[in-house]
Amino acid sequence: MLDSLLDLIRSSPGIAYTIVLFGAMIEGETIILSASALAAAGYLSIVKIGAIAFFSTVFIDQVLFYVGHYMYKHPGRPISERFPKLYQKSKRVVLLLKKYDTWFILSFRFIYGIRAISPVVIGLCGSLPRRFIPLNIASALIWMVISCSAGYCLGDFFFDVKTGHLVDSSMHKLQAAIVGVIITAIIVTTLIKFKGKWFKRGSKS
Repeated sequence: MLDSLLDLIRSSPGIAYTIVLFGAMIEGETIILSASALAAAGYLSIVKIGAIAFFSTVFIDQVLFYVGHYMYKHPGRPISERFPKLYQKSKRVVLLLKKYDTWFILSFRFIYGIRAISPVVIGLCGSLPRRFIPLNIASALIWMVISCSAGYCLGDFFFDVKTGHLVDSSMHKLQAAIVGVIITAIIVTTLIKFKGKWFKRGSKS
């Protein structure tokens, strides 16, 4: 099954590049990582993956920003009435934008769960296009380099670069990597919870 899929990608790379195009428009880091891993094995071009991922994520975030910017320039009914679900999710974005401003615009595409709505809310909050555009481009470039580099390293980890085939111990390495990610996630989540409790106690005292 896997060999057939790899043969299909090798013979028709355009399919994979199309998936990268649309994957980069959503919270699709997994797609970029997978495509970059295949590039390390020689199935795809890492340059093409990087270019497609960069331009597609810049494009979609600019479109979403201008949607929010248009709504800011042409206010109608309150957003809480027109888009109640968006309003609920946007509260966190607004708080982060007010607190961190430029740093949030540079990092929103790395934050799971609010990435898609962040450009809309940034536009709704009145950020100017001449400010958002360069920050969005810089953020997309950083995101692309990190995602493609990480995926390429994974490719070296799982594939025999000379043959393009999975190495015999790939499954064991994959299992170890998954366990490592889970353990790291548990540790980070625990630290965040303790940090939140510590701040609450500090504010009360």
